[in-house]
Amino acid sequence: MNISGMRFLVVGGSGVLGGELTKQLRALGADVLATATTNDSAGKIPAVAEVRLLLNYEDPQSIETLTDYLSGSTTIDGVINASGVVAFGPASEMTPEVLSKLFAINTTGPIQLLTALHPMLVASKQSGKEPVVVNITGVVAEQPLPNLATYSATKTAIGGFLEAAAREWRRDGIRVVNVFPGHTETGLAGRAIAGTAPQFPQGMTAEHVAERIIKALVEDEKTVASSDF
Repeated sequence: MNISGMRFLVVGGSGVLGGELTKQLRALGADVLATATTNDSAGKIPAVAEVRLLLNYEDPQSIETLTDYLSGSTTIDGVINASGVVAFGPASEMTPEVLSKLFAINTTGPIQLLTALHPMLVASKQSGKEPVVVNITGVVAEQPLPNLATYSATKTAIGGFLEAAAREWRRDGIRVVNVFPGHTETGLAGRAIAGTAPQFPQGMTAEHVAERIIKALVEDEKTVASSDF
């Protein structure tokens, strides 16, 4: 794939990894539209982004508003979902509120967004581009971990959706890339919505993970396993 000239939507562009992906894509000649959850966090989106947008995965109306805006005003050739939240603690202690938030942000929100953007990706293919969807699914979808049971479940669910959708969307010329990085130093663990993170060993840098994802885009990969990092 030639990234130059493509237009990507980076969900979570205000985050450490999403911001790094935004910068690396732009350096390769892509146009990037990046999202944040709030006006305050939108200020963290790198200045190289063409447009800064708001998206709250917990609010289905927010997803609909964004997709309506995009379909009426621009084109999209690729979507990278780099947004997510984590919660720690025993499965037996997970509250309904935390469960709902985890699934909304990690699973159901992204599914709603990607299915709503499907027609735009089909249009991209029809215009001669190579549309692609990338999701930062994570190593816990490969190997669910204790004290991360619910978080693992959300990532396993979105990973399964993408694996199946990839077979459907292949007919439309849309490539789906499931990415399973291990622990990355983005600060996510320190922002857990419940529980306290264990003492993780030093993780990978966001720069390294973003570079490997870009490599997968360029070389037309469909899966980037944790062992590939």
